[in-house]
Amino acid sequence: MSNNLTKIHPHVCIVLLNWNRWRDTIECLESVFRLDYPRFTVIVCDNASTDGSFEAIEGWARGDVTAAVREPGLLRLMQPAVPKPLRVLKPDCERIADSAARGLPSLVLIQTGSNLGFAGGNNVGIRYALKRGDCDYIWLLNNDTVVEPDALSKIVEAAEEDPQLGICGSMIRAYASPHEILTAGGRKYNRWTGRTRTIQDVATPSTSKPSEPDYIEGASMLVSQRFLQETGLLEERYFLYFEELDWAARARPRFHLGYCPTSIVYHKEGRSIGSALDRESRSTLSEFYLTRNRLVFTRRYHPWCVLSVLAAIAASALQRLLIGMPKSAAAILQGAFASFDCAKSQGQVIR
Repeated sequence: MSNNLTKIHPHVCIVLLNWNRWRDTIECLESVFRLDYPRFTVIVCDNASTDGSFEAIEGWARGDVTAAVREPGLLRLMQPAVPKPLRVLKPDCERIADSAARGLPSLVLIQTGSNLGFAGGNNVGIRYALKRGDCDYIWLLNNDTVVEPDALSKIVEAAEEDPQLGICGSMIRAYASPHEILTAGGRKYNRWTGRTRTIQDVATPSTSKPSEPDYIEGASMLVSQRFLQETGLLEERYFLYFEELDWAARARPRFHLGYCPTSIVYHKEGRSIGSALDRESRSTLSEFYLTRNRLVFTRRYHPWCVLSVLAAIAASALQRLLIGMPKSAAAILQGAFASFDCAKSQGQVIR
């Protein structure tokens, strides 16, 4: 670690978004509170869960609820459990500006009041972090992850060494198969089809650092206060998916993207709403938003590619029909039609 970072230790706010997945969230929190980084605050935003998530997370912080570890190979990251009770702050979401914490509470719990989607829920946490006035970096971390103890130290070190690094990602590995690399920080985007791919062959990853990604995987994104001031918050009109691509598109050319290969995060890919890598396993909700937002993003940044993206979407719908998945095909077509209304509402960048 650089001497500069050792002396200063920028303060990091870690934002986790929860929606009906409190068991994943508290497992993640057990690993997060074992980080070796000395200055961080954890902000959990709950998107109006209906499964008692908010109360369960509070119970975990008191020591009344125990996190279950589903992957034995990662048991070392969550046990022994961190000492409880934790110091907890619960600001009123409607008066976040008046609730800036004095000191560094261990855990901030925010009830957003409704399901605001990925971007909206995370933006509540980001706004709170910025209004505290003591936050140098914000680490957006999926709640269905667990982290190595030095994951934050390493990613902050990478960001400190490169001021133009707008969004920094981690090495994302599979929770169920910890040696498997899911993505090296981010992914590449094909503007002609609206699809994404990994930067390198994750089955046989090269030892060299891959080329700069087109966007950083949303499971782990570190951004600076300066980046947020110049680029703005996540675009909430997408609701789910493509927020990361939109952020990356707005960041350039003032910032570039990168990742820290020694910041290791283990991800339970697609647990929240069934956004599985295997297209045949995706939920209809996932199919709908992926399709809608492929077109919304394309119209906004690559309008000359709309026809080719539409052709790729039609091919996807036909493929679902041929393999006996009519509901998925219908969701894809509904998403395509919905994109026209969504595109009309695209306005100014949210700040």
